[in-house]
Order: sequence, then C-alpha cells, then structure tokens
Amino acid sequence: MHPLCGDLTVFTDEELHKKASDLAKRLQQAYRMGMGDAVQQIQMLIFDYQSEIQRRNEKSMKELEEKSPEFKNIIDIN
Repeated sequence: MHPLCGDLTVFTDEELHKKASDLAKRLQQAYRMGMGDAVQQIQMLIFDYQSEIQRRNEKSMKELEEKSPEFKNIIDIN
C-alpha cells in the first residue's frame, strides 16, 4: 500500500476507475521519460486502486449470491 494513497473508500466506482485510468496514462509517460522512481510509485498507487476495485467487485458478487442463492449456480462452471 502506498503511504500517501489515502482512503479510497470515499470515491465512487466511476471515480476509482477514472483515477486508475489516469494513473495508467501517467505510468506510460514515466516509462517513456525514464523516470524509474516515479514508475515504482505509480505502480504502487495503481495496485491500491485495483485492490479497492477488486474488493468492491467481490462485495457485489457476495451480495448478489446472498439475495439469490440460484445466482451462484448459474455462473459457476465447475
């Protein structure tokens, strides 16, 4: 976790995706400019944003499964 990232739970899903996209653009710029230290910092930030997005997705799936027990059986291919 990046020490300066802050609380990502205050953002909406749309804001999280927009900020993650913006960070990806900045990462490309840092790569092109040879800014190795900035690349590492941006990668840590991207990881934090992706982790929060993943956490929210898992929470949504769990809520769907709880609301409809048949939902899990529909998408479970095992």
